[in-house]
Amino acid sequence: QVQLVESGGGLVQAGGSLRLSCAASGSIFSANAMGWYRQAPGKQRELVARISRGGSRYYIDSVKGRFTISRDNAKNTVYLQMNSLKPEDTAVYYCNADVTTVGSYGLNNYWGQGTQVTVSS
Repeated sequence: QVQLVESGGGLVQAGGSLRLSCAASGSIFSANAMGWYRQAPGKQRELVARISRGGSRYYIDSVKGRFTISRDNAKNTVYLQMNSLKPEDTAVYYCNADVTTVGSYGLNNYWGQGTQVTVSS
């Protein structure tokens, strides 16, 4: 089994910064693509940023230039540095990872439990 544990959410004023962390643990052979999604009340969950094991990054347009995704492969951990936060960034942020577990050959997809980010105006 694989667990994803997020941390770093909270309440911040507009223009402020937060850093989210997500550590994957368990029977991990290799953590491949990792990313962050978010879901605001009444809206669908959306991909915010994603990073491959080799470091290729993807961002949705609304966070480009403000958010930075990074990872530490040795720790199976992914980070999301969020700067210049806006009220519209308020959502529950979920970590997501494609993982090859020990003894298997395929990829399985896992989700964290979510962490609340609230940006006040």
